[in-house]
Amino acid sequence: MTIATQKIFRIRREYNAWVADESVEDYALRYTSRSFRKWSEWRVGNTAFGAVSFLALEAIGGAIALNYGFTNALWAILVVGLITFLTGLPISYYAARYGVDMDLLTRGAGFGYLGSTITSLIYASFTFIFFALEAAIMALALQMYFDIPIAWCYVISAVVIVPMVVRGITLISRLQLWTQPLWGVLLLLPYLAVAWKNPQAFSDFTGLAGHTSGSSEFDPLMFGAAATVAFSLVVQIGEQVDFLRFLPEKTHANRKRWWAAVLMAGPGWIVPGMLKMLGGAFLAFLVLQQELPVAKAVEPTQMYLAGFAYVFTDPAWVLAATVIFVVVSQLKINLTNAYAGSLAW
Repeated sequence: MTIATQKIFRIRREYNAWVADESVEDYALRYTSRSFRKWSEWRVGNTAFGAVSFLALEAIGGAIALNYGFTNALWAILVVGLITFLTGLPISYYAARYGVDMDLLTRGAGFGYLGSTITSLIYASFTFIFFALEAAIMALALQMYFDIPIAWCYVISAVVIVPMVVRGITLISRLQLWTQPLWGVLLLLPYLAVAWKNPQAFSDFTGLAGHTSGSSEFDPLMFGAAATVAFSLVVQIGEQVDFLRFLPEKTHANRKRWWAAVLMAGPGWIVPGMLKMLGGAFLAFLVLQQELPVAKAVEPTQMYLAGFAYVFTDPAWVLAATVIFVVVSQLKINLTNAYAGSLAW
C-alpha cells in the first residue's frame, strides 16, 4: 500500500505561518493567555498611558472654557475627573487581574451575553468617532504645512494608522515608547515659555468670561452644561483596559510595580487628562488674545501655534513644531483608537 504524500501549497504555508504568529494575536473578546502577558509592568503601563496624548482633550477644555467661563470649566473638569477616576479604578483592577477586556468584564458583571454585546457596540462606536475626530485634527495640521487638499489629508491621517495596528500591542508598545520623550517635551514647552515670558497671562486667564454664560463666575446651570461635555471622556477607560489586560499577574514580588501601573495607566490617565483640558482652555484664551474668532480658538492646531509662538520667534519654526507635535500626538492616540475599535468590533 502506497502512502500518499501531502503537498502543502504556498498559500497554505503562508496562512499557517500567519495563524501561528502570536504578534498578531491579541486575544480579542476572550481571556488573555498567561504566556502572552510577558511584558513588564512599566512597558504595559507606558503603552496605555500613551493614549493621553489625544488633542480632543485640549479641544474640549477650550470649548467649555470659552462657552461657560473659567470657573465653571474648572469645576466641571475637576468633578468629571474625580468621577472618572473612581469609576475607572475597579474596571482597571479586574481587567488587569484577570486579563479580560471590556466585553468579558461587562458579561461577568451581570450584563449577560446580549448586554455585553450592546455595551461593546457602544464602546466600539466611541472608538470610531474619536478616531475620526483625532484624524481630522491631524489632517488640519497636514493641510496647514503641506498645503494639499483637505480630503487627501483626511485619507492620509486615517490610512497611515492601519499598518501600524496590525501587529497589535507588540508594535504599538514600541511606538509609544519611542515617541513618548518627544511628545512630552513638545507638550510642556509652550506652557514653560509662557510662564517665562508672560506669567501675567495665567492670572488674566482666570477672569475669562464665557460666551454663553457671559461671566467668569460660578453658575450651577453653566457648570452642568460644561460637565455634560466633559463626561464624554468617561468611556476612555475601555481603551486603557485593552492594554492593562496584558499586565503580568500580580505576585508578592511585583505588587508595588503592578499597582503603580494599574493606577497610572488605568484611572490615573484622567490626571494628565484634566491638566490637558485646562491647558487647552488656557491656549484657547491665548488664541483669543490674537483677535481670532472663537471657532478658530478651539482648534488644537491654532492653540499650539499660539503656544509655540512664545518658544520660537521664526514663524517657520513655530509652524514646524506645531505640526510635529500634532502629528505625533494624533498618531499615538489613533493607534489606540484603531486597536481598541478593532477588538470591540
